[in-house]
Amino acid sequence: MNDEHTLDATGLLCPLPVLKARKRLQAMSSGAVLSVMADDPAAIIDIPHFCNETGHKLVSQDLESTPQLYVIQKK
Repeated sequence: MNDEHTLDATGLLCPLPVLKARKRLQAMSSGAVLSVMADDPAAIIDIPHFCNETGHKLVSQDLESTPQLYVIQKK
């Protein structure tokens, strides 16, 4: 079973990338993985902070690519 999801949040400004990630994660099962693409400069701070606050695991982040890529595993 493939439990990997993608969210394209490019073009969205703070706080929309985090809000859309939160909504998507709510609909996913525990352990599922969400890849978030974002180009908002605030996402570099907002997404890791969101994961820290909610307990989701920030598996990886690629800040060198455009858009940035964040991989989040639902708690």
